[in-house]
This record gives sequence, C-alpha cells and structure tokens, in this order.
Amino acid sequence: MLSRSLRRAAVTGVCALLALGTVAACSDYPAQPSGRTGVVTGFYPLQFVAEKVGGPDTDVVNLAQPGAEPHDMELSPVQVGQVSDADLVVYLKGFQPQLDEAIEQNAADRALDVATVTPPATGANHSGAVDEDHAGAPDPHVWLDPTRLAAITGSVSSRLAQLDPEHAAAYAARADALIAELNKLDAEFTAGLADCRRREIVTSHAAFGYLADRYKLTQIALTGLTPESEPTPQQIATVAAEARKHGATTIFFETLVSPKVAETLAAETGAKTAVLDPLEGLTEGATGDYLSVMRANLATLRTALGCS
Repeated sequence: MLSRSLRRAAVTGVCALLALGTVAACSDYPAQPSGRTGVVTGFYPLQFVAEKVGGPDTDVVNLAQPGAEPHDMELSPVQVGQVSDADLVVYLKGFQPQLDEAIEQNAADRALDVATVTPPATGANHSGAVDEDHAGAPDPHVWLDPTRLAAITGSVSSRLAQLDPEHAAAYAARADALIAELNKLDAEFTAGLADCRRREIVTSHAAFGYLADRYKLTQIALTGLTPESEPTPQQIATVAAEARKHGATTIFFETLVSPKVAETLAAETGAKTAVLDPLEGLTEGATGDYLSVMRANLATLRTALGCS
C-alpha cells in the first residue's frame, strides 16, 4: 500500500494533467490534518455515521454537496485527490458511478462498500411504475432502515479501529452510542406506525422501499430508483388509480427533486402533497441531522396514514 505522501504526489501529477497545465484544478487540494485519520464519504448518511463514530480522531470529507442530488455526482480533480489521499473511503457501490471509478483507480484497498455490509434488495417495494431502465436493479437506499444503518455503523467502527488501533476503544464507544440511538429510532417508527388507517405510501420516487419493508408498509411509486425518469400520462393515471383505490390522502415528494410529478399526481387524485425526505443529502443551510429528519419523516407519515 502506498503511503499517504506517495499517494498525494501521484494524484497531484494526475490533477496537473487533468488541468492541462493550469494550477487551478489542484490549487485547493486540502492537506490532511496531522495525526487524524482521513475519511471520505460518498453522500450524507455515510458522512453522518463517519462523523459520529470518528469524532475528534478523524477528519471527514463528504463529496456530495448540500442541496445537490448525489446520484449523478461528477467528481472534480480535487475530489479525485481527496479519494486518493484518504485513509478510508466509505461508499455504496453502484450509487455514484464516478466515485466507483475513482475508488477502483485510486483507493480500492482503502474502501468500505456498505453494500457488502447490508446487501441491497429488489422486489415490489423497490421499484416504480416508470422504471424501464432499472427494472430489477438493486435498491441503493439502505440507510432509510435504521437497523441497516446500525450495521453500517459497526463496520465503520471496525475499519477505523484497524487503521487507528490507538483510538479503537473510542471508536467502539461512539459506535455503540450511535447504534443505541438508531435502535431507539427504530422502536419509535415501529410503535408510531403500528396502528394506522392506511399502510400505502404514494411517492414520486421509489426511495422508501427499505422503510416500507421494515415497518410493514407498501410503497406505490411513480418513478423508479432514479428520480429523473419522466412518467407518461398513462403511467400517472395508473398510479393515480392505485392511490384512489387505497384512499391515499397524500402524495409524497422529496427535498432535492422537483415536486411537479407529485403535484400532477395529487391533482389527479384530489390528494395533497407533503415532503418525505430520503436523506440522500441535506438541503443548503439545514440544521438537523439524520435522526431529526427521520423523526420528521415519522411525524409526516403518521399524519398521512391516519395513525393513532
């Protein structure tokens, strides 16, 4: 394995080539803080776990910017450098293709693919009416089941302990504290969604399959695993009919995606719209975290589903 200094030298050369002789591409390349383990994460929920477990013993960089949809993230030369320079990269293979490529080329021996910890699922709750390009594809949104994020937390702690044995006990203690919080959140969802008049959630994007699986709900999604798909009027009509059949009062849309599809579906059914946050990334200026946003999701679901 190359030392950090050698990796940094190599990637600096790559950045220079990418910049075609300019210095702009690598002029902002961040130096790793001395004495701390450098962790790069692909998107917000993984950043949340890495920061909670790593605490003051790590320096965590999240590649997905606040307010940006992370599926199709394009890496800058600086970000490629961050991947190359990291002691650990925490990512979900298949979710961000450019990051997959950067890891394969620069950090394959220093990466934790969380899909190996909690394998992605397929099935009825994990697709939408508009999903031709990804039919049967594994659903990446594993973090919306708190118990799966707890499993990821344990694996991040183990990898950090291997890299930095001096702080292994601290990593384990912080991981145990986060796992306890996630188990508490899971219990709140289980109790909060136990007695509801409806158990179908109508969404514009099939991001909530793991949440639905965990809490015995049924997701009726218009678009599939990628929210950019454009539904036809016939597809909207098909999902609208399902929504009316189940007496849905709410059509859910997301924070980082246009609400137009949800609004069209709501107009077809006479329902209202509400935000259900898939936590792929926080919005610009957001003050909450994974736990508070998930609790807000629970409150929204309880209202929409008529839970007692």
